[in-house]
Amino acid sequence: MLGLKLPTDPRWVNIVEKNIDEILTDHAFCEQKAASTAISLIVNFPDYPELVTEMVALAREEMGHFKMVHDRILARGKTLGRYRKDDYVVALMKFFPKGGSRKDNLVHRLLYAALIEARSCERFRLLSEELQDAELAEFYRKLMVSEAGHYTMFLKYARKYGNREEVDRKWQDLLAYEAELVRGLGKGETVHG
Repeated sequence: MLGLKLPTDPRWVNIVEKNIDEILTDHAFCEQKAASTAISLIVNFPDYPELVTEMVALAREEMGHFKMVHDRILARGKTLGRYRKDDYVVALMKFFPKGGSRKDNLVHRLLYAALIEARSCERFRLLSEELQDAELAEFYRKLMVSEAGHYTMFLKYARKYGNREEVDRKWQDLLAYEAELVRGLGKGETVHG
């Protein structure tokens, strides 16, 4: 369903399991960044009312997810920890060339967001199936379902606002690029890397 060209190495879950506090901190910041992305799309593309409405709902949902992860961190007797950049996202955002039309920029941002959500969904599925902590596994199962919905929503809007054939070609090219990117990651206690 997700179309990812390279699945995550299942051994990634072993790294996560040994570093739950780190993955929770990274996950919390991923949720915050997802809310920020939704707000940024509102700010930069206010003339797309249907997208704005979706992004308002998404920003609320992502901040709700942030709170859920933060509550889990606090319940473990920990604090959030410092913000860190997401090397996966930084590298991913280099795929499409800078410049171009405003509509192209919108489509590219929507495709990036779709792919980030797809990879998150895939990773959350692994966590839901493999984590020994049953409560945390169930938590990630629920979030996996949510991420799948976000992935399809972003891809739907990219196809709506761009030329469908061109968008699908760009999507396949981005998926191939991301597979190479993931090949070099997956060795850390982060959601994407």
